[in-house]
Amino acid sequence: MVETTLKRTPLYEEHLRLGARLVPFAGWEMPVQYQSILQEHRAVRGSVGAFDVSHMGEFEIAGPGALEFLQRLTPNDVARLTPGASQYSCLLQPDAGMLDDIFVYRLEDRYLVVVNAGNIDKVDAWLAEHARPGAVVRNVSDETALIAVQGPLAVASLQPVANGDLSTLPRRGIRLETVAGVACLTARTGYTGEDGLEIFCPADAAITVWQAVLEQAARPIRPCGLGARDTLRLEAGNLLYGHDMDESVNPLEAGLGFIVKLDKGDFIGRDVLAKVKETGPVRRLVGFEMVERGVPRSGFAVQVDRRAVGHVTSGSFAPTVERNVGLAYLDTTLTTVGQPIDILIREKPIAARVVKLPFYRSGKRPGAT
Repeated sequence: MVETTLKRTPLYEEHLRLGARLVPFAGWEMPVQYQSILQEHRAVRGSVGAFDVSHMGEFEIAGPGALEFLQRLTPNDVARLTPGASQYSCLLQPDAGMLDDIFVYRLEDRYLVVVNAGNIDKVDAWLAEHARPGAVVRNVSDETALIAVQGPLAVASLQPVANGDLSTLPRRGIRLETVAGVACLTARTGYTGEDGLEIFCPADAAITVWQAVLEQAARPIRPCGLGARDTLRLEAGNLLYGHDMDESVNPLEAGLGFIVKLDKGDFIGRDVLAKVKETGPVRRLVGFEMVERGVPRSGFAVQVDRRAVGHVTSGSFAPTVERNVGLAYLDTTLTTVGQPIDILIREKPIAARVVKLPFYRSGKRPGAT
């Protein structure tokens, strides 16, 4: 049996110093938690927390053909991006299966494309396969670290560490900022359903930036692991590649129709998506909540009248809404809000029902108006 060596981010030693529990994730050795997933989750929802997400991949696309290149590879309309703006999108196969979900940032002289850690090599090969004159692609993943500071107090907390006025950075905006004396691309984006900043910094400066974030902020910022990141993104209805979508799923099935711009011109997978949109997808990703006691987990079977109709793609206890929730692909005839379903837990069908996504929206906590 061949052992695979796990990769480590530039902050690996910092995680050890802070007492993190490290686990394998997408080929990396990453912190799943420092003290408590629940405490870290609540810190982000109520205040602010920081994540090392340096395992994510980054590609720079430059040159006079960069826009045409990205327009061909993605279903969203990259031409709509002005410098300093960003958009969520994906890379598609010819059959419209999703190679990866991505974030595209437009800078003054280039585009920055952020991809999932487990797909870096696959995306690198895909970009090379579809190379076009005038588009220069650089894989800068190894030289880039990424720190996500998330929560309703993220921007105010991080202000003492930055030179510029972070409050003037618009949502989904990106610009060059000096953070802890380091020139960093700073984006007002994230994956938690809260306000926040994602700091792209040189890998050799990651420790400097990380320590400043945790130790020099206006208020204590709790380091958070992938455990809390997963429960936070699930509550917010954000999908996880490899669980809620993959190469067998198209974006219309995944509820991502907002990133499909059929009127922008040709792109890989467009003809298939046009047909799916015309006839409607035969299955669709839905959210559900448990009616009876039980925690749904990825892979658990979904039943209706004891008949298998799908499986859970993501599931967990959602601390903010205090419910057990999950995501699953179901035949479109079963996706109406309120549709009764059963989740097979320990070989026993446990009652659940389809609900509207997201489970949680910032500012809309239980009891809020």
